[in-house]
Amino acid sequence: MTLQEAIQARHSVRAFIEQPLTDEVVKVLQEKIAEVNREGNLHIQLIQNESKAFQGKLAKYGKFRHVQNYFVMAGRKADDLDYRIGYYGEQLVLLAQTLGLNTCWVGLSYSKIPGTYVLNEGETIQAYIALGYGETQGVSHKIKTVEQVSNISDNTPEWFRKGVEAALLAPTAVNQQKFSFEYVGHMNGHHQVHAKKVFSLIGFTQMDLGIAKYHFEIGAGKENFEWV
Repeated sequence: MTLQEAIQARHSVRAFIEQPLTDEVVKVLQEKIAEVNREGNLHIQLIQNESKAFQGKLAKYGKFRHVQNYFVMAGRKADDLDYRIGYYGEQLVLLAQTLGLNTCWVGLSYSKIPGTYVLNEGETIQAYIALGYGETQGVSHKIKTVEQVSNISDNTPEWFRKGVEAALLAPTAVNQQKFSFEYVGHMNGHHQVHAKKVFSLIGFTQMDLGIAKYHFEIGAGKENFEWV
């Protein structure tokens, strides 16, 4: 499965079967975690065979079942931490999809279980990502149109449309899709794109923007443009 295929196949899954991750899958995930932690200056951790984090009242309200594996999305406090959590965390989500796993970003419906993770001085946890073999592959939800979240026109390149379409398949908090993409033009030998978050009372828009921008890069082809 390619990353583009993973974008199409991925849906949030909250109920899992009680099947442990294989050693090979864990090895691939840990290698990717090391990579994104290094590139994103993060402290993401994979927790296995631990069920207490998703047994509280909020988790039950969120309809989580049999979550025994998850990513702890942590890093040093900074203005752009949520953005980096989203951008690099979604790389783990799509990799997991290519490995036959299912996932769900979780902003609130989890409990921090002491002793299951390590935080260095100045670090904080911003989210969890539930991980495992889903009871189902999840379902698609209604999404906005390309025109609602971008300045697409007859003059914008086809890759721009593909990028926005991929971004619209990105997971966002309560499916709010509070982001927009603007094709700026062709300047200094490069096509330029600007992405921004849109205000939301729910929050998580900076994290959602990071996730959406990673999807956009896959759909559009990172070599076709630069961010401004």
